[in-house]
Amino acid sequence: MSSIRDITLAEQGRQKIEWVKKYMPILSSLEEQFIETKPFEGVKISLSVHLEAKTAYLSKVFASGGAKMSVTGSNPLSTQDDVAAGLTADGIDVFAWYNSTPEEYEKHIEMTLAHGPNIIIDDGGDLITALHTKLGHLIPEVWGGCEETTTGILRLKAMEKDNVLKVPMMAVNDAMCKHLFDNRYGTGQSVWDGINRTTNLIIAGKTVVVAGYGWCGKGVAMRAKGLGANVIVTEIDHVKAIEAVMDGFHVMTMDEAAPIGDIFITVTGCENVIARQHFKVMKNGAILCNAGHFNVEISLPDLESLSKDIKEYRKNIMGYTLDDGRILYLLGEGRLVNLACGDGHPAEIMDMSFAVQALSALYILENKGKLEPKVFDIPEEIDEKIAKMKLESLGITIDTLTEEQAKYLESWSF
Repeated sequence: MSSIRDITLAEQGRQKIEWVKKYMPILSSLEEQFIETKPFEGVKISLSVHLEAKTAYLSKVFASGGAKMSVTGSNPLSTQDDVAAGLTADGIDVFAWYNSTPEEYEKHIEMTLAHGPNIIIDDGGDLITALHTKLGHLIPEVWGGCEETTTGILRLKAMEKDNVLKVPMMAVNDAMCKHLFDNRYGTGQSVWDGINRTTNLIIAGKTVVVAGYGWCGKGVAMRAKGLGANVIVTEIDHVKAIEAVMDGFHVMTMDEAAPIGDIFITVTGCENVIARQHFKVMKNGAILCNAGHFNVEISLPDLESLSKDIKEYRKNIMGYTLDDGRILYLLGEGRLVNLACGDGHPAEIMDMSFAVQALSALYILENKGKLEPKVFDIPEEIDEKIAKMKLESLGITIDTLTEEQAKYLESWSF
């Protein structure tokens, strides 16, 4: 039933999945629990997350709990064909392949929903959007879903505001054990993994422009600083701009930064952050890449219209030659550089994020029929459980309050 590129790659994919499993102790513990209790027995789950080894292991954890899985990727350039084959060989339905066309990608999304899911695991909102715009007849069977990323939650909240959201959704990205670690440390490391393996250039001494200083932007800027770069941050939020200043970074507008930067990284969730007026003044050889979910932050139509020649200089590096002879280099087609040009976040980080997904899906199961069609925060007890499991996996213990201390903190008179 799967629609993948090459089943002969299955063993290679299985090796990748087994490797990351060794570094995902929280998910491994949940898998052991799920094998014993089978909480998802008979439950149909549709999952759309960047289809690489960590996502594959999450899918297998759900399947171990009895779920009937239907899996696709959430970005055409992040799907790994060997991982897709490995999952398929292990009995999970997969609909995805690397570098799919827009039409193929859309078809795979719809195929993933076709089995009539009870729970949706989404990354960027593509499953939910297709469900609401094309496959509305499936909505009555959906108990709820979980959204992995900032962009997806923005879309969900817009749907909620417009009164068109018809299923309850858990804001996984906003969980403490997700955004504080995945967005900051995961994105911070994996973005530079993708850039460095693709360009093979030194970062020390270069001027790096980071557009956006949310948790992802903080991580990217912090790692750039650690690599020896001179870091500029651009922002639209006054409070975040002050944070960047006090963290030791230069803050300016993109108009001011455009002629200065050597490497530009967008991580805003917005569109046209780098556009025509910026391309016109950039240095010859400037490198452009995006770490936001969709490939709209760097205006590709503007870049293409300004170029007299476009060609590939190296895998995942396209050079755009402008009329005056300057060449601007775009990594990974402007898609998520950490996944289009790399393997995504480290396994230890995704262990926490995907534990939030697993326990949030369990929460939906346990509360089916009781949740309104809106965006829900992750219950505090889920964050607390995951944090405790993470510390235990690291062999770390922390203090606990005595009865007297707890009473003191709850008192108003001393």
